[in-house]
Amino acid sequence: MAEDNSYESMLCVKPEVHVYRIPPRASNRGYRAADWKLDEPAWSGRLKITAKGKMAYIKLEDKNTGELFAQAPVEQYPGCVVEAVTDSSRYFVIRIEDGNGRHAFIGLGFADRGDSFDFNVALQDHFKWVKQEGELAKLEASQSAAPKLDLSFKEGQTIKISIGNIKKKDAGGAKPRPMAGGLLPPPPGAKAGVILPPPAGAQTVPLAQTNTGDHDASQPQQLFTQIRANCNDVYTNTDFFLSPNPAPLLDFGSPVPAPQPSSDVWGDFTSAGSNSSTDAVKSGWVQFS
Repeated sequence: MAEDNSYESMLCVKPEVHVYRIPPRASNRGYRAADWKLDEPAWSGRLKITAKGKMAYIKLEDKNTGELFAQAPVEQYPGCVVEAVTDSSRYFVIRIEDGNGRHAFIGLGFADRGDSFDFNVALQDHFKWVKQEGELAKLEASQSAAPKLDLSFKEGQTIKISIGNIKKKDAGGAKPRPMAGGLLPPPPGAKAGVILPPPAGAQTVPLAQTNTGDHDASQPQQLFTQIRANCNDVYTNTDFFLSPNPAPLLDFGSPVPAPQPSSDVWGDFTSAGSNSSTDAVKSGWVQFS
């Protein structure tokens, strides 16, 4: 990843720190703050830790004017630039530079233990971020160097996708469509082919039987035509409802005058095959042959 060195970020600010002159190191065991003159600091002021790119900078400034007293560039932590003493957690040894290649080691102390803890954590977090950035850069470099995987379809190549957990619709589960003419299907459990009897108290049309020997084959069709015409006259003629003695509903006429026309309204349609007109009325149905 490309580094952005155009701006400087602030990591930590402490309003009061002390600088001490330290004697040369006596052994490789490390520095001891007890060897310093802790009651006579060489300088006191403000501390700032800034970051610019991967570098961190420890700056010592005047607390009133902000004038820079010393600066220590830090490339890694822990390292030789910042080193903790062996007998206290509030004191450190830092290496400062003047920008001309000269450097010196000075003692740095904090009045409060919490300030020294924040100083330590600020440096650790910054270089932890630097390490993560370096790992990401290496990963991107390795991925760019590796050959790219071509997952495109070649010419003529096909794939087959199998989708499970789909229930097939049963052929018999479809709802029956209504019958032509607006008739609804019979209710569940009803037996097909059964003709229900007429309701109780309803007046039925007497059964009329025709004799094929006395009448021709066109007589049933003429009968239906005359019944339909008479029914239309009944519903369209208002005199039928206003008259106290309306005419019979169906008047088919008779070629031979009947001796008692009031008792038999059907005339010639009562054939010799029926026992009597009374049986035809009781049967409740009209049959045509």
